[in-house]
Amino acid sequence: MGDVAVGARSGQGGEEHRGGSVESVRAADGPMTGGNDIPGASGGGPVDGQPPTADGGGRGDAPKTKKPRSFWKELPILIGIALVLALLIKTFLVQAFSIPSDSMQNTLQQGDRVLVDKLTPWFGSEPERGEVVVFHDPDNWLAGEPTPTPNPLQRVLSWVGLMPSSEEKDLIKRVIGVGGDTIECKGTGPLKVNGKALNEPHVYPGNTPCSQDDQGGQFKVKVPEGHIWVMGDHRQNSRDSRYNQADKNNGMVPVKDVVGRAIVIAWPVSRWDTLPVPDTFEQPGIGTQTPAAAALTVAPQGLALAGAVPLVLWRRRRLADRRVG
Repeated sequence: MGDVAVGARSGQGGEEHRGGSVESVRAADGPMTGGNDIPGASGGGPVDGQPPTADGGGRGDAPKTKKPRSFWKELPILIGIALVLALLIKTFLVQAFSIPSDSMQNTLQQGDRVLVDKLTPWFGSEPERGEVVVFHDPDNWLAGEPTPTPNPLQRVLSWVGLMPSSEEKDLIKRVIGVGGDTIECKGTGPLKVNGKALNEPHVYPGNTPCSQDDQGGQFKVKVPEGHIWVMGDHRQNSRDSRYNQADKNNGMVPVKDVVGRAIVIAWPVSRWDTLPVPDTFEQPGIGTQTPAAAALTVAPQGLALAGAVPLVLWRRRRLADRRVG
């Protein structure tokens, strides 16, 4: 420890006090204050060894309130955060798609906006029978189709990344078969998967499950691994796997081209609804979901819950600290 100069004042009176008596020091310093007086209350020194505040006050002085930023200075920051969040949501979570045709009536109507789950495929889960999926054009299926003109809302959502660009070529259909399945259509139906007839109330009223034509409506195919077979719910008005069997994939859609599963109709409000898998695809013997696939389906929800718990606890702790303070 270094030497301590008791009673010395910085810059004045130091030499006069050195070696003098206590009484002379007291006399030079002026009258002593009482034990109950608080130094610094009237501009005195620090309390209990604490340094004075910047404004010369003691420990009890309230800190100065920091002036909040102006809204216009914070606006670019808010916009930047919103764009980053939109990009992350679009890339990893969900994305909105607009329905451009009638091929999925009456499940989906032209002009509907659906939200597509893009998170689950990141965990290795593949499309299942009965799901409505969005996928990139596998091999020029949309040749000759006009490019839709986006409305102002679609332009804004495309700009922030929550909707795909109108130049992207994506389709939406229902998964009928997955790798290893045998799918068959004879006459007007019913459609069969692995020998099991499907009961399809989702098929457009007045349509038959199978189309009687010589261009692909009558078929029997086996789906290779890593591919899916898709069909529209408006069977007589859908250019799907049946009518693209001459392409490089024999009408199949590679799983790698699947963007994600459509999970809900988000717009218009009057048509808000979920897009569940029809019960007929769950019938015994049609094919069972492997335990690994089932676990992968649940994985995103479990991870989301696990990620939310620390955030909730942190927020509660902050609120508690504020109350104590």
